[in-house]
Amino acid sequence: MATITITPGNSFTPTETVTSTKLNDLGSPTAALAAGSIGTADIADDAITPALIADNAVTTPAILDANVTFAKLTDVIDDDTMATASATKLATSESIKAYVDNSTSRPSYVKLTGGTIALYHTSDGTYTWNKSDFTGTNIDTSSITGLWVLCFGSSRFNGNFTQVNYTFPDGTIEPIFRTDATGTPEDHTTGNTVLTFIPVGTDQTQIVLTLSSSTSYGRAITLVGVQQFV
Repeated sequence: MATITITPGNSFTPTETVTSTKLNDLGSPTAALAAGSIGTADIADDAITPALIADNAVTTPAILDANVTFAKLTDVIDDDTMATASATKLATSESIKAYVDNSTSRPSYVKLTGGTIALYHTSDGTYTWNKSDFTGTNIDTSSITGLWVLCFGSSRFNGNFTQVNYTFPDGTIEPIFRTDATGTPEDHTTGNTVLTFIPVGTDQTQIVLTLSSSTSYGRAITLVGVQQFV
């Protein structure tokens, strides 16, 4: 129960005559609550309104940690897509992580299983694949940014060669693989197998490779996989 102390505005001496004038001079008595006299039971649930709380009256030490809950933070976004983003609202760390993870593209290797034509060739010629026809597990042909090509060439004799050319979308042709025989005709150690990476534009529609060789001892190109961003 709250304890109220009333302090009068004036006082009389034991022999002083009480008159209306002197009573009017008493002023209004003041009442004060004794420190620590108000308990939770003394305050009605609806007694304290926001208008009764002065600005900056509630400080951090006055709020118990357990009393700050997620449900009371009404302006917090828990939206993994951030579609409800606002300049005046916070976001949960879980939603921020989910949004970043879903928005960040990462390179992924996909092994090819098929294409417009066979992926493996051993004869000289120019070969064209439509990028949209590539097949592979979880492949997204619209996201392909690179091609892995396995090139093989065996020259064996001095002066022989095996070469693979790549035709860029603008028509420029550049060699991506070449092997030449060195040493004497008995030198049979010039066979080479090289895995070559070719950057591919996302708006590029075709892959064009040319295999040529001056020897029939061995040559091959194999499209083994693509790089895509997911």
